[in-house]
Amino acid sequence: MPARIATLRENADALYRAATECHQRHTTYSDLVDNDASDDEQRDALEMAYISDDALATAMTAYENAKHGDVQPADAWWHKSNMLWHASKEYIRRHASCEGMSRRVGRQSRNRLAELTLSFDLEASALLALRMAADAYRAARPELE
Repeated sequence: MPARIATLRENADALYRAATECHQRHTTYSDLVDNDASDDEQRDALEMAYISDDALATAMTAYENAKHGDVQPADAWWHKSNMLWHASKEYIRRHASCEGMSRRVGRQSRNRLAELTLSFDLEASALLALRMAADAYRAARPELE
């Protein structure tokens, strides 16, 4: 296997691990909120989720910048890694949008709260799509740990 393909595959594997970790951290945070855990525990879990978001963005950028030229169209892992990259990009975009909307201070009208709810629902959907893309990549790379 050419070195460029090996490097691309390593970047794709790292993207898979970052996506899986991101989903796990957000699921943990959600479970803590649902179970009314202490504010400190929720805050710590949310901080870990934000760290995993940053790791996902870094892995996504590394995959994006890697050379893709030598990959054969028949390489299923490559197609699945591209799907994972797209899902990662969409999740990061949705997450940034939610962060921006929720940080805006001011009077919260009914319409504004509806927009915020929709934004968070779209972020949750993007997180689920990220998980599904990670699972599809994992199926194409059974040798992953």
